[in-house]
Amino acid sequence: MCGRFTLTSNMDDLQGRFGFEARDLVFRPSYNIAPTQLVLAVTNDGQRRAELMRWGLIPFWAKDIKIGYRMINAVGETAATKPAFRAAFKKRRCLILADGFFEWRKDGKEKIPTYIFLKSQEPFAFAGLWETWKSPEGETVKSCTILTTKPNEFMEPIHNRMPVILSGETEALWLDPMTEEPDVLQPLIQPAPAELMESRIVSSLVNSPKNNSPECVVPITGGLPGF
Repeated sequence: MCGRFTLTSNMDDLQGRFGFEARDLVFRPSYNIAPTQLVLAVTNDGQRRAELMRWGLIPFWAKDIKIGYRMINAVGETAATKPAFRAAFKKRRCLILADGFFEWRKDGKEKIPTYIFLKSQEPFAFAGLWETWKSPEGETVKSCTILTTKPNEFMEPIHNRMPVILSGETEALWLDPMTEEPDVLQPLIQPAPAELMESRIVSSLVNSPKNNSPECVVPITGGLPGF
């Protein structure tokens, strides 16, 4: 799964990389993005647009916003057929921007916080789905989820799932509003190449979403053995 991630790149670099319109969007870089917080998502209605969405998808039919806590991730292999995700899989796909994510590697009874990022240290996009939900009080909430897949060789020692990281080539197809066929989209749900990834052990500061500073990603060792 993916339960925490970072986005510390500045807006100019993100716009240059992902080619979106921001419309005076106020975005604050974060070193410890947690569920229910706002994330930067890119959609495409004929033009790429960036907006802030609540992390944790709330299906349009939900009675309570709290369901989003259980919807921060969607299993990529089954999202196209699950009631909570299948409509979004066809019509409401997005890029969720990041430049790294955290997993907790088990070592006996200990869980070691590990920061995973691209060797290039460039920002990247998770494959995401989004929905619009109206509360009983009439509030409109846009929310999203991150698709996950089986781990690649790099991630296997760390966790049994990993977020779907799209490439520059596959981002365009994932966002294409004219593409709805699961058979076309499903091949994009695969692990990123292991050789592109790097990791380091970081402080337990990241365990609490109250901590959001560069110290969350500072290495405390040279990395995991063998990495």
